[in-house]
Amino acid sequence: MATQLLDDTLGNLACNIPGATRVFHEFHLDFCCGGRKSLRQAAAESGIDAAQVQARLLALDPQGEAEAQWRDAAPAVLIDHLLLRYHAIHRQQLPELIRLAARVEQVHGNRGECPHGLTELLQDMQQELESHMQKEEQVLFPMILRGGGPMAGGPISVMRFEHDQHGDALARLEALTDGIRTPPGACNTWQALYRGLNELRVDLMQHIHLENNLLFPRALGEEVHHG
Repeated sequence: MATQLLDDTLGNLACNIPGATRVFHEFHLDFCCGGRKSLRQAAAESGIDAAQVQARLLALDPQGEAEAQWRDAAPAVLIDHLLLRYHAIHRQQLPELIRLAARVEQVHGNRGECPHGLTELLQDMQQELESHMQKEEQVLFPMILRGGGPMAGGPISVMRFEHDQHGDALARLEALTDGIRTPPGACNTWQALYRGLNELRVDLMQHIHLENNLLFPRALGEEVHHG
């Protein structure tokens, strides 16, 4: 079992071990866009001890999370969940984060830790995500609900590519904000902004994970490994 975890992909581990995504967030391992890498490879690239991550995964309570329910959910159920829990939520999150970021940049622009350029990055992310979600809602999801199959291959490869771009945007966001850590003495607005950014990061990674590692392989008729 032990070395098998090291050689399994982050995407499979995230699907099969309840709570694994929480551990990956902690170690800043990308299980959504980088979901095809093995734990061993991903840890080596990040300079992390893979055995330590594995120990945390093995210690998780298998009954502890609700995520397992999505592994075997019918595509229609999973798509409903994606629309309500992620698409709708991102549309609420981003306008508020843009407002808070603009305020922080305006008021604290003279502080060294001020995340200059964050408002613009979030505006770009909002545009990219909106366009991406509309393509899923209007083209890809209806196609999957009609049975998916090989026809879905083209749109899915485009969505995966755009997911990688969202992953790159998250990396830029983390770089601008010192890993989304508020500096000492940050005001309430700054703290609220970074709390919201952390929430967006966790939600967006989970959103991409459910699509890349569960919905898309199933729509294409690929095997989804269950441990």
